[in-house]
Amino acid sequence: MSTGPGWYLRRLSRMGPREVGGRVGDAVRRRRWRSARPDAPAVTGARFTAVLPAGALDAVPPDAAKRLVAEADRLLAGHVAYFGVVRDDLTDPDWWYDPKTGRRAPWGHAFDVPYRNEDAVGDIKQIWEPSRHQYLTQLAAAYALTGDERYAARVAAHLRSWWAANPPLRGVHWISGIELGIRLLSWVWIRRLLDGWPGAAGLFEGNPVACEQIWYHQRWLAAFPSRGTSANNHVIAEAAGQAAAACAFGWFPDSPRWRAEALRSLARHLPANTFPSGLNRELATEYHGLVLELGLAAVAEADAAGVPVPAPVRPVLLRMTDALAAVVDNRLRPPRQGDADDGHGLVLDGAGTDRWASLLATGDAVFGRLAWWPEVTGTDVRTPLLAALVRPSARPGTARAAARPTARPDHFADAGMTLLRGPAEIWCRCDGGPHGFLGIAAHAHADALSVEVRHDGVDVLADPGTFCYHGQPEWRRYFRSTLGHNTLQLDDADQSVSGGPFLWTRHARSRVLVAEPAGADGGTARWCAEHDGYRGSVHRRRVELTAARRELRVVDEVRGPRRAARLAFHLGPAVTADLAGNRAVLTWTRDGEDRSAVLDLPRELCWRAHRGATDPPLGWYSPGFGRKEPATTLVGTGFTESARGFTTVLRFRS
Repeated sequence: MSTGPGWYLRRLSRMGPREVGGRVGDAVRRRRWRSARPDAPAVTGARFTAVLPAGALDAVPPDAAKRLVAEADRLLAGHVAYFGVVRDDLTDPDWWYDPKTGRRAPWGHAFDVPYRNEDAVGDIKQIWEPSRHQYLTQLAAAYALTGDERYAARVAAHLRSWWAANPPLRGVHWISGIELGIRLLSWVWIRRLLDGWPGAAGLFEGNPVACEQIWYHQRWLAAFPSRGTSANNHVIAEAAGQAAAACAFGWFPDSPRWRAEALRSLARHLPANTFPSGLNRELATEYHGLVLELGLAAVAEADAAGVPVPAPVRPVLLRMTDALAAVVDNRLRPPRQGDADDGHGLVLDGAGTDRWASLLATGDAVFGRLAWWPEVTGTDVRTPLLAALVRPSARPGTARAAARPTARPDHFADAGMTLLRGPAEIWCRCDGGPHGFLGIAAHAHADALSVEVRHDGVDVLADPGTFCYHGQPEWRRYFRSTLGHNTLQLDDADQSVSGGPFLWTRHARSRVLVAEPAGADGGTARWCAEHDGYRGSVHRRRVELTAARRELRVVDEVRGPRRAARLAFHLGPAVTADLAGNRAVLTWTRDGEDRSAVLDLPRELCWRAHRGATDPPLGWYSPGFGRKEPATTLVGTGFTESARGFTTVLRFRS
């Protein structure tokens, strides 16, 4: 997906004067670097001291170690899957090749590579992902746990190959700061996990090529930080990677300055990216996880180096952890809100390890769990290793402990998220929050007033997900559209106006009018909100969950002139629908047991079921980035009437 002059003008319109001035400075700096590339200082006598404490590896649970070693063996054999594409070429990877399109990114100065243009470069996510080197942290962790030098040797061979193929400022891997930041964090952990291997020092601190790469990554991040409307999760990754490298690889004259600047950046941007309630301001759940992982990793490096962490950082990470514990369902699945691209901050575990359980386990180890937290039964490698580096926090209930929620929160007023919970593990998320973060709301979807409903962890009314970013514009438009969510669309238009794949030029404004969540004691939980995304009309939605009847009632009202309307309900991929008139019988299986519900749809609309349509796209579910599968979407079409609304009732059967 290329960007023309119109996109640049729309993008510029979302910036303020300070951001424009900063970007002009970046352009001048890039021009200067072209003509006179900075020289990396020579490194002599460097030592790596940021090792794991004694006994940390012994704390790794055996089943988590077994999963990791199985993953490492698959990687040794060259097998890996990225975003739905299975690869068998990881024994000797081509770092610039995209197996999805068969294209290879062009050689040249990094600042000239048109990375948004899939026709010229290929799918940039497929190219970038292996070069985050998180599969190498898995191999290095397998070495640390087993002592098997095959893993260490493969890591060393691939790092030397990457460094040779990607000299500073040449090619596709020197374009994006988030990639450089995450790669630095991976290198820190690779060096730490290889510490017992005889070749570790010669691979890193004793290797001039490695030292030049580490210096240039940090010099690049110091020179070209994400700013203004781009200061979202990218700036957190940049600061976390910079802080980690400057703490663990403090071998350069600029290391103290880089470390201090990176920690100041975290102290500024981590609170800016986080609501006071603890939810991430991008309102994209996977980015909440990414930012939390990155923040915890940065704190671990600072603590390991004995460097003070700025005061705002730990409280934000604590609030983020408690917020995550609050919003997950009974199977520890968080909301599927906003964009999701399967991005991770630090990967030390094998397939089959639950990401969200792992984050909660780490939160327990670092901050201490609260009584209302859900139980975490899974195990992971990352938690004991990361927690071994972090300075212990005051445990809940002690005099020095930070103030934390005494009961499980179910309404996050600042984020506009409300959770209604009922018996038999009914979980309903109602969205009445802002349209994303900053002026461009890059990772937002046009999903105002949408609902997401699960029964015992199964998606019943599902958020379809994300699927893609670049290269397939019709699919990008669909998965972030109003029609692509469980809400009401007017006049075949989105509630917010898109200016590009990561740009919204007009944002629907939502406000929550009622939020009265109730427990599973037979009471009725209520939520009501409205938005002004359709000029001249206001869409108001009321949701009630009555525990005694196991019933969810959704009422949509539109104030304004008569308009064409489409009301969509997207079913999860496990749910089968038998639609007759305005009633759909829903069935699915959970743990070998048959489950069912009845969905009574508004009679005022004409209802049809869609599944796996492509022209235009409709009836799809994306379980992860780059993957999609057919799922049933029920769409009712008709017109709004000022005197009446549309009532939908979902009843779960016993």
